[in-house]
Amino acid sequence: MPKMKSHRRALKTYKITATGKIKRHKAFRSHILTSKSSKRKRHLRKATVVSKTEAYKVKRLLLA
Repeated sequence: MPKMKSHRRALKTYKITATGKIKRHKAFRSHILTSKSSKRKRHLRKATVVSKTEAYKVKRLLLA
């Protein structure tokens, strides 16, 4: 049986941390930035961790 292929978009989007959590970038940072406050844009810059409920689905895409 051939090897399972990883989901290529997921590999480029998510990173796995040393403890096994999955990092992702936040949404709403691409356009119409003039209406958003500086504080809001600054917080959107930082990466965050995928929730536990979604992490299982993302791991299946990455490690398939």
